[in-house]
Amino acid sequence: MQIILRKATLDDLDKLIRLRIDYSTEDKGQMPPKEEHAITAQLKKYFPKHLADNTFIAIFAELDGKIVATAYLAINEKPANQAFPTGITATLLNVLTYPEYRKKGIATKILHRIIEEARHANVSYIDLSSTPDGKALYEKFGFKESEKYTPMGLRLI
Repeated sequence: MQIILRKATLDDLDKLIRLRIDYSTEDKGQMPPKEEHAITAQLKKYFPKHLADNTFIAIFAELDGKIVATAYLAINEKPANQAFPTGITATLLNVLTYPEYRKKGIATKILHRIIEEARHANVSYIDLSSTPDGKALYEKFGFKESEKYTPMGLRLI
């Protein structure tokens, strides 16, 4: 099995959207058409803007020209502190391997590559939200649960 890793470009806009929808569907179940339409409309604006300014990176794993896995990295700039001295942080998201390609080391290869891209972008800290199935993989790379902080959120919409 010859897996090719590559960085997404603007030419991949439809693929990026489809992968985001596939990830969301796998994570939260089928979405109503109205919601999928709204998400697609936002992504059609988001991806070109953030690919162009290098604040979004996606890595694809392809087998025979077919995308079998992916991971996204959304890069942000914040006021620096001891935890992120460059002021540049990132969120790892949309880590997706289609079921028939799981447990073959593909996600490991993608994570190596996306972490390399993050280092190149001067990211000093990467956060993520893990499913129980993905936790061991992330720990293998050195991701840790915060000892001091509990992830929290407030949904406004």
